[in-house]
Amino acid sequence: MQWRGKRTSSNIEDRRRSGGTRRAGLPGIRIGRGRGGRGSPMGIFATIVVLLIGAYFGVDMTGLLGGSQGGYATQGTTQTSAPAGPNTIDDDEEAFVATMLGQTEQVWTDIFAASGERYTPTTLVLYSGGTGSACGMAQAAMGPFYCPGDQRVYLDTSFFRVLEQRMGAGGDFANAYVIAHEVAHHVQNLTGTLGQVNAERQRAPDAQANALSVRLELQADCYAGVWANRAATGLQVTEADIREALDTAAAIGDDTLQRSAGGRVVPDSFTHGSAQQRQTWFFTGYRSGDPRQCDTFSAANL
Repeated sequence: MQWRGKRTSSNIEDRRRSGGTRRAGLPGIRIGRGRGGRGSPMGIFATIVVLLIGAYFGVDMTGLLGGSQGGYATQGTTQTSAPAGPNTIDDDEEAFVATMLGQTEQVWTDIFAASGERYTPTTLVLYSGGTGSACGMAQAAMGPFYCPGDQRVYLDTSFFRVLEQRMGAGGDFANAYVIAHEVAHHVQNLTGTLGQVNAERQRAPDAQANALSVRLELQADCYAGVWANRAATGLQVTEADIREALDTAAAIGDDTLQRSAGGRVVPDSFTHGSAQQRQTWFFTGYRSGDPRQCDTFSAANL
């Protein structure tokens, strides 16, 4: 992939040097007994990996820790420290993120315009260590996530190194897939899908709520594939790049994570989909370049 010299987005909010303000008592990730039953013991590393990857894609995966209903705040009034003036791109990581965000803006602006709609871009917040969001405290240990409360993507780029060093799934296009996946949640928010599914999940029993989450996440994977298709020419995307994205999708499949955690595979606890499902839906979007092919909610088989 050739990303240098391409259009960059101005919708970057860099808090890495200004930091974010913490507020006492703000809920964070917790593990314990909930309506799903007792949690089962796991190794510290396995627990961290599951929580990192789950929070990374913005959906609670603590169910993989043994049925607990932990989570992080979805509403809050946490104050943030925003830049005093216009953002300037002053390092290589920010240049990469700004370029990938700019590429998603081009693609989704064109797709929305073709349907007579206007795409409103998300803002991507870069931070280091921790910062506030409308969904609670963003922390480096949580990884990237999309917050519908303020329509922002939160990213501590140190997670890219965690993904590569601990999960064996890295590279520029793997990181681009991560950003495209989070932007896809913003697209779901704009179309109303995210709010509708989250409301249904709140009313549903655990297994059904998890199944809805899987369909939501697989659609985001498919949308990321649509983006990859539409941006491929401009970015000179290669087969090796697509393999990076597919390898990442496999590495963060629920079954892969459960096996890595030393436990058995429990499909009813899936919240993102299996490795094969995640690869299949990303490739569906990439092969077609058509978001209409990403209707995971109507699909009989995922």
